[in-house]
Amino acid sequence: MAARSAPSCHLRLEWVYGYRGHQCRNNLYYTAAKEIVYFVAGVGVVYSPREHRQKFYRGHSDDIISLALHPERVLVATGQVGKEPYICIWDSYTVQTVSVLKDVHTHGVACLAFDLDGQRLVSVGLDSKNAVCVWDWKRGKMLSMAPGHTDRIFDISWDLYQPNKLVSCGVKHIKFWSLCGNALTPKRGVFGKTGDLQTILCLACARDELTYSGALNGDIYVWKGINLIRTIQGAHTAGIFSMNACEEGFATGGRDGCIRLWDLTFKPITVIDLREADQGYKGLSVRSVCWRGDHILVGTQDSEIFEIVVHERNKPFLIMQGHCEGELWALAIHPTKPLAVTGSDDRSVRIWSLVDHALIARCNMEEPIRCAAVNVDGIHLALGMKDGSFTVLRVRDMTEVVHIKDRKEAIHELKYSPDGAYLAVGCNDSSVDIYGVAQRYKKFGECVGSLSFITHLDWSSDSRYLQTNDGNGKRLFYRMPGGKEVANKEEIKGVHWASWTCVSGLEVNGIWPKYSDVNDINSVDGNYIGQVLVTADDYGIVKLFRYPCLRKGAKFKKYIGHSAHVTNVRWSHDYQWVISIGGADHSVFQWKFIPERKLKDALHIAPQESLADSNSDESDSDLSDVPELDSEIEQETQLTYRRQVYKEDLPQLKEQYKEKQKSGTSKRRERAPGNSIRLHFVHGYRGYDCRSNLFYTQTGEIVYHVAAVGVVYNRQQNTQRFYLGHDDDVLCLAVHPVRDLVATGQVGRDPSIHIWDTETTKPLSILKGYHQYGVCAVDFSADGRRLASAGLDDGHTVVLWDWKRGERLSITRGSKDKIFVVKMNPYVPDKLMTAGIKHIKFWRRAGGGLIGRKGYIGTLGKNDTMMSAVYGWTEEMAFSGTSTGDVCIWRDIFLVKTVKAHDGPVFSMHALEKGFVTGGKDGVVALWDDSFERCLKTYAIKRAALAPGSKGLLLEDNPSIRAISLGHGHILVGTKNGEILEVDKSGPITLLVQGHMEGEVWGLATHPYLPICATVSDDKTLRIWDLSPSHCMLAVRKLKKGGRCCCFSPDGKALAVGLNDGSFLMANADTLEDLVSFHHRKDIISDIRFSPGSGKYLAVASHDSFVDIYNVLSSKRVGICKGATSYITHVDWDIRGKLLQVNTGAKEQLFFEAPRGKKQTIPSGEAEKIGWASWTSVLGLCCEGIWPVIGEVMDVTASCLTSDKTVLATGDDLGFVKLFRYPAKGKFGKFKRYVAHSTHVTNVRWTYDDSMLVTLGGADMSLMVWTNEMEGYREKRPCDSEESDIDSEEDGGYDSDVTRENEISYTIRALSTNIRPMFGIKPHLQQKEPSTDERQGVVRGSRPPVSRAPPQPEKLQTNNVGKKKRPIEDLVLELVFGYRGRDCRNNVHYLNDGDDIIYHTASVGILHNVATGTQSFYQEHNDDILCLTVNQHPKFINIVATGQVIQQTCQT
Repeated sequence: MAARSAPSCHLRLEWVYGYRGHQCRNNLYYTAAKEIVYFVAGVGVVYSPREHRQKFYRGHSDDIISLALHPERVLVATGQVGKEPYICIWDSYTVQTVSVLKDVHTHGVACLAFDLDGQRLVSVGLDSKNAVCVWDWKRGKMLSMAPGHTDRIFDISWDLYQPNKLVSCGVKHIKFWSLCGNALTPKRGVFGKTGDLQTILCLACARDELTYSGALNGDIYVWKGINLIRTIQGAHTAGIFSMNACEEGFATGGRDGCIRLWDLTFKPITVIDLREADQGYKGLSVRSVCWRGDHILVGTQDSEIFEIVVHERNKPFLIMQGHCEGELWALAIHPTKPLAVTGSDDRSVRIWSLVDHALIARCNMEEPIRCAAVNVDGIHLALGMKDGSFTVLRVRDMTEVVHIKDRKEAIHELKYSPDGAYLAVGCNDSSVDIYGVAQRYKKFGECVGSLSFITHLDWSSDSRYLQTNDGNGKRLFYRMPGGKEVANKEEIKGVHWASWTCVSGLEVNGIWPKYSDVNDINSVDGNYIGQVLVTADDYGIVKLFRYPCLRKGAKFKKYIGHSAHVTNVRWSHDYQWVISIGGADHSVFQWKFIPERKLKDALHIAPQESLADSNSDESDSDLSDVPELDSEIEQETQLTYRRQVYKEDLPQLKEQYKEKQKSGTSKRRERAPGNSIRLHFVHGYRGYDCRSNLFYTQTGEIVYHVAAVGVVYNRQQNTQRFYLGHDDDVLCLAVHPVRDLVATGQVGRDPSIHIWDTETTKPLSILKGYHQYGVCAVDFSADGRRLASAGLDDGHTVVLWDWKRGERLSITRGSKDKIFVVKMNPYVPDKLMTAGIKHIKFWRRAGGGLIGRKGYIGTLGKNDTMMSAVYGWTEEMAFSGTSTGDVCIWRDIFLVKTVKAHDGPVFSMHALEKGFVTGGKDGVVALWDDSFERCLKTYAIKRAALAPGSKGLLLEDNPSIRAISLGHGHILVGTKNGEILEVDKSGPITLLVQGHMEGEVWGLATHPYLPICATVSDDKTLRIWDLSPSHCMLAVRKLKKGGRCCCFSPDGKALAVGLNDGSFLMANADTLEDLVSFHHRKDIISDIRFSPGSGKYLAVASHDSFVDIYNVLSSKRVGICKGATSYITHVDWDIRGKLLQVNTGAKEQLFFEAPRGKKQTIPSGEAEKIGWASWTSVLGLCCEGIWPVIGEVMDVTASCLTSDKTVLATGDDLGFVKLFRYPAKGKFGKFKRYVAHSTHVTNVRWTYDDSMLVTLGGADMSLMVWTNEMEGYREKRPCDSEESDIDSEEDGGYDSDVTRENEISYTIRALSTNIRPMFGIKPHLQQKEPSTDERQGVVRGSRPPVSRAPPQPEKLQTNNVGKKKRPIEDLVLELVFGYRGRDCRNNVHYLNDGDDIIYHTASVGILHNVATGTQSFYQEHNDDILCLTVNQHPKFINIVATGQVIQQTCQT
């Protein structure tokens, strides 16, 4: 088992050394508070030069590579790299997230820019098309998106003097963009002869349509509109990386290390050469420049930030330094002073003051540095090099003591012994060399036991032993100084190690996550005094564990900030700080160690909000000390609701079987039956895996769900209304604050949420597109305008919606574990909480994202699974019910108290005006005061308390309560057993609705002359239901085993029931008492049937592939039907009681004589003529048409024929109930289809008078009663579903024009670009009729090239060769002949009171003046226009909308 909790101490980021200059530009600015904002690794930094203090924004999960400052200079936008990169807009004062923009870019966000008023943000992606996106960042909504360029874009900017104009530049291009509506349209800059076509690195916009851009060769290009008008040559001697516009003018910075200032007309003011400054150096390259007043900020390629005061421009001040490009691995701590030493592949070794947060010494070496160590007296500094050598320097002046090269491969680790006598040097060639310090580093010994590269070393406190780790994860021990390996492990048992930096060993077993590679953890350092261990890994995470960390799956606290692998981590000499270094991000992080975390200080050190938890108390292992999950919860957790075939897959599946359809539908098919059915009543309630899904409506009716149906139940009239818009299991339900609207979420490949009216049962909004597999929780905001939902995908996505608009407001990954509840904060609509397996999270909306913080439990509780949650009387107070029966009370994110409320999980919780009500697995309803300090009253759900007016019978006392709601003076309770109860506050309980309990329901039989039916289920109950107006369960009997089939005797007095263990029984139909039972089979009894007439014989079919025939009167088996190759599915008797029809799982239709069971071969034609007492078969010519096109992947599970032999009802695997005209001959018969069941319909039966159809849902456990509406009676109802399947051409095909138009495909035009290049030979130049192959040279899919003009003489064809090109003159469109009528409709309209006609042809919109015959044109489209409409609203006179092929729509 793991340690019971993560360590109680904490790390807080105090300082970051470095600046991201490499591969980034324009990422350094002054804020309004005169602070400096920039980024390094995955952290946004706000640095105050006056106070020498840093603030950090840690909302990113990977390297930040772009930054933009809002015009008001308070808000900052940063973009990151990653598989799913996002943009964060954050406040530079509070360093809290304001908005998150996500789900559009891939790979990374390369550039960002705010517009003039700061309302919109433009971003450029790193995807293959370098997508350009415009955002309404406050709402988190994308306004427009367009492909940017085929090559990399380096800079983008809004034109601050022209609205809706942007400019972007990059590899050999510059583009000028117009934003019109939601369309971004680019025009490429024309270089002409004014300048060379080359890469443009940066730009700035000015007045009068002027744009200045910095080129790779150091020139500045000046643009007017889209044309290059002049160049400023030699502005810099190398590429210009940065250009910044301000009130005074422009500042540029380049690879030549110079800063140039220009006035507003781009005339030079001055030059500042940083290479010539005191702290300058050869090769200095400027990546970012910011000019604000009399101060200039400069960021360099080598991670330095300079500040220059304009009037003292020759004295730049170096305010930040960091390592340059190349991996950073070496880290050592001074033994007596607050100093840290780092060394990098940039060949520099640097010493940092941890108190002053400054670089105090730097020395450049000849080789890249991979490790470092300081000896015990702090005099010598040893550096291990990449070339296999090591160098020793004096710390005080960085002068060399010795340089030794005994190895050829990199030195990865070295350490001085505690007594200062020896230096151990570990090499990548698997050896460790021991050198004597006093002997000028003479070699004393060699350790050669490892088979892989050395990764870590530790000396014992007495300097007698050395332990090593290598790349294979092996831990070895050596005697010092000789280096002999210790073979006997007993020898080192009592050894105390001076330091612990090894990643392998018993003491650090628990640091390893499951399924990790032996090299995933790069560094460890133990703090013996604080009993805590810090680790650094390949995923950019620094973790704190308790020390020693003995057992797998230890809990930890984790801290993010580094973007890639953290290569090394060390405690400072006095354990005040932790220093961590990033390999690829070249950064040095200094963390303050806070030994004890107390609740009163918690707000001070609260985990910073971030999209990834930066301070979580979690374990990488399931082996934790949380108690075992309650059986019900464990069962629910394992439900995935994933289907092999979803109803959404039907069109695609049908497409796959198209050829089959054509052959099968060649003959004309019977029309669908005239009868229809209407859902009348549903017995059942979804309680076994759902919670809090039962509410009172505004009018006092009850709303809940079962199967794929939303049910509104009127308890006074005992009637139901249905919402039938779903097509799969409904999993969650929430009611609007006004209680007149309901939101329901369902299962599906792309599951939907429906918001519908409880009075009309009509949908108001359907939301989809962001969840997968299912929606497991929904909740309305207090004002009813927003809706929150949680999904069943792997990341358990949480989405916030504006449901009326159907607009997604925010989205985030909720948790790696299942979410059970989502609750909106009633006081702040931007806040919500989610709770589920071992977590509770508190979320705040930030634009298009949600920022989450895990609930902090501390020492007051344990990390329990949360089953229910509500908000309290203030926005900060929240309450959650746990799987162990406690109620947790939260303030903000902190647990302040726990109260024992129930024995077993608290499944449901409801907030009242004054107090709360809870329900648990113990079957108790508890009323509480408003602070959960006192339980005011409890109600136990018992059979003895059942009121006389109940609609059924309570199966057991204290059923598990899954939903609870208050209203109209009553408490409404939903149980796991599928019951809905109403508890009067005085005590009596009324049962309103009930259904079968968990387990599939298959057995169904209707009474021969009464409106009742019997069902039997895997829940081990046999039930009798009244189908008349009382709609209740009349009787129930518990069985020893579950059952799959039942049947009434012809006189209705006996009821036969087949059980799952191979036995069956006959019971009295009135009392349900046993009459007789038999047990002759071992497998499931799948069907059971009395013979017609007197019911003399009973046919019992089993999964053993036999049908046994019993004489009812003598209670003896008289025959066995043998010969089936698979399990029996259906049995029917003929009207004489002499013949049995049998269906099997192998789709065999067999016939047997009764009572002996002799197999008969009957031709299909003859079988049709036989009169059958019942028809439940799914095979045979008479029902060939009931099998769908996709019959190979979907079974028809049940059928039943009306007594007048005209309508056949069927149920199938996808949950459809269908009606066919009987006989259904010919393949793919026409039908009427009804959706209410969510998964397979296991049985269907007509009542004795055909007035009702009863259907059973297997997994949804519901019994549905449908009213049969005869032909002619039927009125149109919205709940009637579609009435046809696949239509063949003969079923009413198309008119020839319609057919031709239907077959036109415009998608081929996707290959054409804006200027529509053509390939191949033009028609008038062709020598002969083109062959098929040649035609493919024309735009693919277009018509064959045709020319009606006579071929021109050959002389003319060759006459143009060698002629000088004539200049292209402007052509003006004057007249267009033609109108697009062949495949378009309703596309000609009058305008201006009939004076003009508007229509279209080709890619032109035409306004034709009737009187003069003149035309004017709209020519912004770039491909065929297909549709046109005119706005009829008086406010928008003469506004026309036209839509084109493939490219984006434009409006005028």
